[in-house]
Amino acid sequence: MTSLLHRGRAQSEHATPPARPDRFDRRLIAPMILGSILNPINSSMLAVALVPIATAFGVASSQTAWLVTALYLATAVGQPVVGRLIDMFGPRTLFLVGTGLVGVAGVLGAVAPNLGVLILARVLLGFGTCAGYPASMYLIRSESKRTGNPSPNGVLSALTISNQVIAVIGPTLGGFLVSGAGWRSVFTVNIPLSAACLVLGSLWLPRGLGSADDGAATGAGGRRPGGIDLAGMVLFSGALVALMLFVMDPHASDAWLLGVAAVVGGGFAWRELRAVVPFVDLRVLGGNVPQLATYARQFLAATVQYSLLYGFTQWLEAGRGLSASGAGLLLMPMFASAIVVTAITGRRAAVRGKLVAGGIFQVLVCAGLLLVSGDTAIWFLVAIGLVFGLPQGLNGLANQNALYHQAEPARMASAAGLLRTFAYVGALASSAATAAFFGERATTGGLHDLAWFTLGCGVVFLALVLVDRSLTRIGRTTTSAAS
Repeated sequence: MTSLLHRGRAQSEHATPPARPDRFDRRLIAPMILGSILNPINSSMLAVALVPIATAFGVASSQTAWLVTALYLATAVGQPVVGRLIDMFGPRTLFLVGTGLVGVAGVLGAVAPNLGVLILARVLLGFGTCAGYPASMYLIRSESKRTGNPSPNGVLSALTISNQVIAVIGPTLGGFLVSGAGWRSVFTVNIPLSAACLVLGSLWLPRGLGSADDGAATGAGGRRPGGIDLAGMVLFSGALVALMLFVMDPHASDAWLLGVAAVVGGGFAWRELRAVVPFVDLRVLGGNVPQLATYARQFLAATVQYSLLYGFTQWLEAGRGLSASGAGLLLMPMFASAIVVTAITGRRAAVRGKLVAGGIFQVLVCAGLLLVSGDTAIWFLVAIGLVFGLPQGLNGLANQNALYHQAEPARMASAAGLLRTFAYVGALASSAATAAFFGERATTGGLHDLAWFTLGCGVVFLALVLVDRSLTRIGRTTTSAAS
């Protein structure tokens, strides 16, 4: 891998023609967005294919859940690792390798003879889709530095909106693919997507060095004082995998996983505090309280979002008696309001007002769910969905923009990868909470218990926003133009 990265750097003399010095290079937008949506589209499409896959291989539905888990695990571990490599070596080679791996996973899924091979394909998809989002954040930061525009909010909001749109149409697209070409098509669709990323990335992504090689982390003589912190990456991955395996299905008999996570995590901290060029610079991150608060908000927002998204949907069918298609239609206003509020507020650089409003709307939605019952009027359920879309649009965009201003520039890609990791851990925590409160069936009582849980998370989220005075400085001196 290291030699491949260095070969990519050696071709810098063939770089694409320079863009206008005062404008964001719009040629980058297509590969940025296409690469960043590979993960959400593969997360959402599979939902409609799980039952056909179970039938095709003659396995229980509980076994096909590993197809979901495999992607989450691989992505949660891989995002910050790949992000750090992007920081060190630049985005081009990692983007091309990652999106190429997506195509390989698509081929493997097309010919998989059993569930085990299909799970392997999902692991490859997880690792392959890790490069898109960190590479995009790296490119936004480097373009900001080149153009002198410190706050490219239009591009940041376009990145958020594209991922939200994919989350909306993913299940519908998956349904059309499964109905028209069978369940394997949700894997084979990655082949043309991968090819498009490879072509666009090869044409437009800049060849060159990562920020760590631009002098941000160089020693005497202009050389970096250390290479890839492989030990740190392995220890980080081991601790995170042990923690996530427990969170996915928490039982007292599996508490040993928490012990493993604690021991390996302690070893990771010991290693990083002594490494010359650490994978995660705990000394810098530990002193960056605003960035740590952003990670905490991302975790809480994801926990609330996924708990209500999947829990509310299950209750609409089992508790309210709606059909699957009826529940899907009822949720459409939620996705629409999320996209609209992102589009309206996306060009504003300030984040604190968005987070305060998003936190309040989260609390209102959770409180509103305490009022529903098996005969609640449809208009009230639609209203809950509409309001629920607002914090989804506000919080995701604001946390992303906050991180953009808080993270160390030389570690922007790895910081962005960690942001996604905290979101995935929140998603897994929500899955465990939903399973605990619903049990065998999504009852109204279970929904109320889930609402109390998410209400507590929402209150903590809002408190973190209100006490974080550093948020008021973001956007105060930056422009909202996004050339």
